Amino acid sequence: MALYKYLREAWKKPRENPFYQQRLIQWRTEPVTLKIPHPTRLDRARSLGFKAKPGYIVVRQRLNRHKRQHASHLIGGRRSRASSYDKELSKNYRQVAEERAVQNYSNCEVLNSYLVGSDGRHYWFEVILVDRSHPQILSDPRISWIATQRGRAARGLTSAGLHGRGLRNKGKGAEKLRPSRRANLTRRGRALTPLP
Repeated sequence: MALYKYLREAWKKPRENPFYQQRLIQWRTEPVTLKIPHPTRLDRARSLGFKAKPGYIVVRQRLNRHKRQHASHLIGGRRSRASSYDKELSKNYRQVAEERAVQNYSNCEVLNSYLVGSDGRHYWFEVILVDRSHPQILSDPRISWIATQRGRAARGLTSAGLHGRGLRNKGKGAEKLRPSRRANLTRRGRALTPLP
């Protein structure tokens, strides 16, 4: 496993790599969502479950590095009654990248994702997708469970989704996180405060 050890060491300080800036220059000219033949960070992809076999897909997703935007509300009246475009969502950038990547591959489910680069304007994530109907996936008992979890990224069941929902915490301070914040408030007879 010496190869993966040196790969991990090299990715701890990626900006010292002479090819890093050249990669970012090339990635800026590529589409927002791009299927790539093999992972850029092989050690990280393998540790997150990637296998070099049919049924696994790696997608590089680019995100703008600013406040997450949402569609404007078509509301009549003065400007103060309309909602702003910019919202500080409770989602992290990695979860947003997973949701956008899987939109172009509706027959796949998100297994995991990791950061591969960033500059002043963009983040780049690589998302590992699994074809849930592929025969080799269904016949493998280590990954066939993913066929039963439809919409993992949208429902917050991936690693980034669990982190954004606060489910990495247990015990004191996490009493109101399970099964979810909304379900906990509903059970106690309270409603969520709507956003302005």
